[in-house]
Amino acid sequence: MSRIVEAVLADGTKIPYVITENPPKGGMKYTYFSPDKSYVVQFFNESELGRDINIQDRISAIIGKYNPTISEEKGGAKGNTEKLANYFSDKYCWPYAVIVSPEFGIVCPAYPANYFFNEKSSKVYGLNLTGKDKKSNWFTSKVRKYLSDDELGNFMMMMKISISLARAIRRMHTAGLAHSDLSNNNVLIDPKTGSCVVIDIDSLVVPGLYPPEVVGTRGYIAPEVLETTVYSYGDPRRALPCIETDLHSMAVLIYEYLLTRHPLTGPKHIPDIPAEEEDFLLMGSQALFIENPDDRSNRPDNLNVTIHDLGPHIEHLFLQAFTDGLHNPKYRPTAMDWERGLVKTWDLLYPCENPECREKWFVLYDMDKPVCPFCGHRIRNTEIVKFIFKKELRGKKGQWIKYRELIVYNNIPIFSWHVYSNIFADEKAERDLMAYVVKHQEQWLLINQKISGMRSSSGNIVPAGKAILLRNGDSFRISEDENGNLIEVVIT
Repeated sequence: MSRIVEAVLADGTKIPYVITENPPKGGMKYTYFSPDKSYVVQFFNESELGRDINIQDRISAIIGKYNPTISEEKGGAKGNTEKLANYFSDKYCWPYAVIVSPEFGIVCPAYPANYFFNEKSSKVYGLNLTGKDKKSNWFTSKVRKYLSDDELGNFMMMMKISISLARAIRRMHTAGLAHSDLSNNNVLIDPKTGSCVVIDIDSLVVPGLYPPEVVGTRGYIAPEVLETTVYSYGDPRRALPCIETDLHSMAVLIYEYLLTRHPLTGPKHIPDIPAEEEDFLLMGSQALFIENPDDRSNRPDNLNVTIHDLGPHIEHLFLQAFTDGLHNPKYRPTAMDWERGLVKTWDLLYPCENPECREKWFVLYDMDKPVCPFCGHRIRNTEIVKFIFKKELRGKKGQWIKYRELIVYNNIPIFSWHVYSNIFADEKAERDLMAYVVKHQEQWLLINQKISGMRSSSGNIVPAGKAILLRNGDSFRISEDENGNLIEVVIT
């Protein structure tokens, strides 16, 4: 029998919530919903944890001075504007209030509706997923076969999720925070919209101030953490969750999003030991990347799509994360490295022409081999256009260096980060359409929307509303601004 009661917040405000039998429980907390299900209240499974002054101080700091979802002016993270706070508010399920009565707890926003399955989510008769959280493993493991095709999204959407995750983790890490338990359970994803949300924020680690409370989740725990669990908590040899261990967990998630398999789960076997001990070793001290180029002993036979098919930027990051950095945390790529590599790769995405292709998009990194790795379709009877962006060397007028590329397709948008070399496609960048490319009567045209100082290859100004005819080998300034890029056109 449910009933509505009130919780008292730290500022004295009273809020209602609904007590039910058998409320949802996680590893540390149980949850009740508000009457309108717009927020949840959470209390600790073990009430003595809620009385721990260190835990109370940490949660108060997380809700306040470390909070990226509210502006600095309103008590949130340092340097956070209202615009940035709004941007990050849907990247996390960040707690926003402390409960002091009937016991210590927190208030969090409820997950948006798109992170719950509905009655149409399953294609298997009798499997009712309605109301279940969209935890990552639903989409990255063998159980994905039970989901309706509409739920699975496509490769572009999984790339979008990967960028969002890298950006959310980068924002936390730049503030000195570590999640400590990044996993399929604590990142909800929606491949239909390409969105994700990081949850269980109240367990964040603030290095030097608030130590970690959890080791992590199997499959996502960094090898050094798993390997050193044999030592007691205070032993200096024990590796604890931190920013570097987050980097391993994040790389595992991104690998799963893009390739729907785990990077360390392969055919390698250790004979004559119990299965539990074998798993402990294969995820810890003897962990081996299934695509390790120098040791193929853990490589499955059926790797039809590999990291090489994801383009040079992502391939390099995965090799860095799971070969150089697998057992040496200092070599792991940072969240910023991932964000930049993924954004560069986004500009190499190309729509697959095969209407039966499940992934719909692929990374076209080699114009001489325009083949979708997911379905094997080869692009035919279609010109492929690439923009090579060059920026002017500082203090060396007229000297240009290549720094990024864009694979062009019909109606592709051009944004500010394509126009100006000093803008990166992060949360601070404006997302107004600056120009776009169309194919019209077998000719490729760049249509200027709002770029000032665009010049054609012949040097003529191209005002807003006018177009540049794109021809192989042409070179032009997309903007005469000090940071305006030079574009070289390649058509094959």
